[in-house]
Amino acid sequence: MFSIGMPELILVFVVALLIFGPRKLPEAGRMLGKAMREFKKAADDFREVMNHEPSHEIVKEVEEKLKENEEELKKEGKGLLG
Repeated sequence: MFSIGMPELILVFVVALLIFGPRKLPEAGRMLGKAMREFKKAADDFREVMNHEPSHEIVKEVEEKLKENEEELKKEGKGLLG
């Protein structure tokens, strides 16, 4: 990826100081920290959901529905051809 060194951090701090001013800078930092925490939590939750295996009951139910749909499609296909 990329790395941020000390000169870059100083530049970011100076620009933030100029934009927000010395009184608003701590509040802006807190807001940025809170936003980063919420984003990280959402990313972790998403990763957990994606890695979670479905329960056996759900898999069995889906397999049964697929079989039912397959049988219905075969019946409809025979009706159209015959």
